[in-house]
Amino acid sequence: MADTLPEQAQVVIVGGGAVGCSIAYHLTKIGITDVLLLERKQLTCGTTWHAAGLVGQLRATANMTKIAQYTAELFLELEEETGQATGMKQNGSISVATDIERLEELQRGASMARVFGLEVEEVSAEWIAQKYPVMHTDDIVGGVFLPRDGQTNPIDVTQAMAKGARNGGATILENTPVTGATINKGRVSAVQTASGEIACEYLVIAGGMWSRDFGRQIGVNIPLHAAEHFYIVTEPIDDLPSELPVLREPSACFYAKEDAGKLLVGAFEPKAKPWGGAGIPADFSFDALPDDFDHFEPMLEQAMHRIPVLKTAGIQTFFNGPESFTPDNRYYLGEAPEVRGVFVATGFNSTGIQSSGGAGKVLAEWIRDGHPSLDLWDVDIRRTLSFQSNMRYLHDRTTESLGLLYAMHWPFRQPETARAIRRTPLHEHLAKANACFGEAGGWERPNWFAPEGVIPEYDHTYGKPVWLIYSGNEHRAVRDNVGLLDISTFSKFLLQGRDAERIINYVSTNNMAVAPGRIVYTQWLNEQGGISADLTVTRLAEDAYLVMTAFSSHTRDYNWLQRHIPSDAHAVLTDVTPSYAGINVQGPNSRALLQQVSPDDFSNSAFPFGTSKEIQLGYATIRASRISYVGELGWELLIPSDMAAHVYETLVEAGQDLELTNVGMHAMNSLRIEKAYRHWGHDMADEDTPIEAGLEFAVRFDKPGGFIGREALLKQKECGLVAKRMVQFLMEDPEVMLYHNEPVIRDGTICGYITSGMYGHTLGGSVGMGYLNNPLERGGVDSEFVNSGSYEIEVACKRYPAQASLEPLYDPGNERIKS
Repeated sequence: MADTLPEQAQVVIVGGGAVGCSIAYHLTKIGITDVLLLERKQLTCGTTWHAAGLVGQLRATANMTKIAQYTAELFLELEEETGQATGMKQNGSISVATDIERLEELQRGASMARVFGLEVEEVSAEWIAQKYPVMHTDDIVGGVFLPRDGQTNPIDVTQAMAKGARNGGATILENTPVTGATINKGRVSAVQTASGEIACEYLVIAGGMWSRDFGRQIGVNIPLHAAEHFYIVTEPIDDLPSELPVLREPSACFYAKEDAGKLLVGAFEPKAKPWGGAGIPADFSFDALPDDFDHFEPMLEQAMHRIPVLKTAGIQTFFNGPESFTPDNRYYLGEAPEVRGVFVATGFNSTGIQSSGGAGKVLAEWIRDGHPSLDLWDVDIRRTLSFQSNMRYLHDRTTESLGLLYAMHWPFRQPETARAIRRTPLHEHLAKANACFGEAGGWERPNWFAPEGVIPEYDHTYGKPVWLIYSGNEHRAVRDNVGLLDISTFSKFLLQGRDAERIINYVSTNNMAVAPGRIVYTQWLNEQGGISADLTVTRLAEDAYLVMTAFSSHTRDYNWLQRHIPSDAHAVLTDVTPSYAGINVQGPNSRALLQQVSPDDFSNSAFPFGTSKEIQLGYATIRASRISYVGELGWELLIPSDMAAHVYETLVEAGQDLELTNVGMHAMNSLRIEKAYRHWGHDMADEDTPIEAGLEFAVRFDKPGGFIGREALLKQKECGLVAKRMVQFLMEDPEVMLYHNEPVIRDGTICGYITSGMYGHTLGGSVGMGYLNNPLERGGVDSEFVNSGSYEIEVACKRYPAQASLEPLYDPGNERIKS
């Protein structure tokens, strides 16, 4: 270890836990050796040292699973490479269920594991009793076993990665707190310490629970909050088997692992205890928090029931230590949108050890290449929003976040804490209409509407919920009559200036050199041809464009467009989301409704599809755009926020004779999936090209000036083959419910998975979309490959027949939207 502080380093990493050391290790592995890791005290002294060291591999998505899989593989190899013991053993893990609904959750997870290439077994209570002989199994209905899961020693494995980093040329300095950073013209140029300044090209924030405050100091938004995390370690237990798998009983909120003849039992309780909101003490190092046995006792009692030897075992250690949690239970990775060259790897929600190897690898590659090597949208720091760093919000949400790790992962489950933050101008009207609201990005959005006399609350199930009937009525109202949706939560950006056309045209695949008043559906691509955004752009004037995109990619899309405005360009980008509400009027009678409340002409000849105009409606002047995300005749109305309530009231009053129906987000989802409309972040992202996603119709290869990603996309087009293709599926059994990540089986072999699923009320069964995969050397995926196969979808470890189609199963000729 170097004794003096260098004057410069290409990459400076702040934080010497498992993740920081992994980043340093992997940077040296790919040839970036001018790396300096700075730890304020000693390596592992924050959270890593007291982590439980569980190495599970199944995560919520394919790429998160790949990251965890790589971590397990790395831990098995590190000791041989570095000579430093890691304590890694692959003893497997068992998750058990005591009721049928939890068992279905585990089985759906097992099906997902098969998609992701993990070994997984469904197991009975009898099998579990043999594998884990000290367990009480009389009330267990089943479980799943992942044989390649395991456990490790967090301190040892971190030291092994640190040693590997040093061997590769990295410098690691302990007792060197970073006090700040220098930002020049939006890019990091140096970091400050008490011993001096270090010039750098890249800064990586991997400081765990300290990251939020450090990020705030340099203008980077990192919303996270620490919470107390409890476990006990028993005294040695006689005759305790040494190769017990890691045990998880999520319904009882506990996990257990055997270690050196003892049991470690930890908890993810339903209501957690946030800690450190006022700031983490500067001298906090290898410290524990005060005991709170009363808080931990309910979970310990459950563990004693499941593992009876705990009743007589002595407790050697009762431990309480802090770990950091994020508002959505997903960690943060990637380049901060606020400052170029600043990367973030933090907020790991008790999965830091099992994610550290893979997270370090992909972040190192991101720094080297300037883009991620995988689709990492699930954990991309660009999903954060400014309000989420509010300390009251973080505190209240953290009481729930920790427990969600083991809570039932119901479809459509909504957060219960820190609600009613962002409300649209129509919120009170929709509440009076008996809306059941869901939360997304802080917004309260109506997901469905209950009829009069019915309480608008979810009945959670993996089968058909009661509310599906009400959402189905909304779905049919749009197909057969007219529905009204609040779309105020969509993000809206205004690009203005004499260079606006050149900028938006270069960023977009479609041609933006259109007349004012035209709406253009387009993608924004990365240099590799992958889809970075999927949105609509309306030309308002010769020098003005309006971008509308999903709330979930607000920060990402704004940042993407902002970064592609040249410094010498005459253009300015403004976020106008709060200024405008949105109402979507859709269905065969939408024209009749609008004609009643406006003197403007909505006929096909006067107002063709893809047109946007200012209109009069009631006493307001608003913008109407003829476009659809549900596959019907309809208009999106963009309204100044102060006039939204008036416009809504005018539409509702006029719509009484037409039986106008309020429509929620669940119906919008089922409508768009029936029409095979893609959703960015689910059905397409950074790794998917427009050709693979079936969106080549929105690409103009020959437009002047080209576009970002054109060369990569042309190369794929000229090849004439693709290895994957988006396909729509319809279940033959109307009782089977699809949500996402269910395996797609073609002729008996898994060849893809469902990216979006919802019950299709018009088509009469669950409808899903997903990619079929077939290597190019085997001919790739074309219409013959799709149409010649026989398909099944695996749901909770059972396979059900399905139809596959490259064309939308609903209105493939687009006759409805152009009627």
